[in-house]
Amino acid sequence: MGKIGIFGGSFHPPHNGHLLIAQEALTAFSLDEVIWMPANHPPHKQLVLGVSNEDRIELVKAAIQDNAKFSLSLIEFEREGPSYTIDTIRELQRENPDHEYFFIIGGDMLDSLDTWHEIDELSRMVTFIAINRSGHPLNAEKNPYQAAMLEVPLFEVSSSLIRERLSDGGNTTYLIPERVRKQIEVKGLYESRKSP
Repeated sequence: MGKIGIFGGSFHPPHNGHLLIAQEALTAFSLDEVIWMPANHPPHKQLVLGVSNEDRIELVKAAIQDNAKFSLSLIEFEREGPSYTIDTIRELQRENPDHEYFFIIGGDMLDSLDTWHEIDELSRMVTFIAINRSGHPLNAEKNPYQAAMLEVPLFEVSSSLIRERLSDGGNTTYLIPERVRKQIEVKGLYESRKSP
């Protein structure tokens, strides 16, 4: 039986905070692997226009390529329409019924888990790992789905900050992996301009 972490998100673009969260979860829960799953049509978030799904996929590949325990799944790109987490987990369980699945979420999402599609069934299929975020300390009392709590060192950077800096020609060095930064520059993503 494998212990598999699932790390979903827009990764628009992936940054060093994402890598830190994935590694901390891998270590703290003795996971065998963390599967990164870029969302195709995330139900809760509209993607910024101008960067294709293929671009985001390539950026995730660049971000995780140095870690043998990180992998990429395009399962959410293989179905049409809104992609719900429970559909993804059902498919994974059909393929590997002996695996135990852990789903990594931001601690700020604990309050909205009850809005997720078929959340009661989903909570029986996975263990949620809730990660602290700036402005959203973990609250064990507000945890109806028995998420495991994981405090990680705060890395106060977001994809929206990265996009803003790229657009303005600001610094992104040490905020995103160097391979990701170079790929963004080469392709001119996020209207990136080199900082002076």
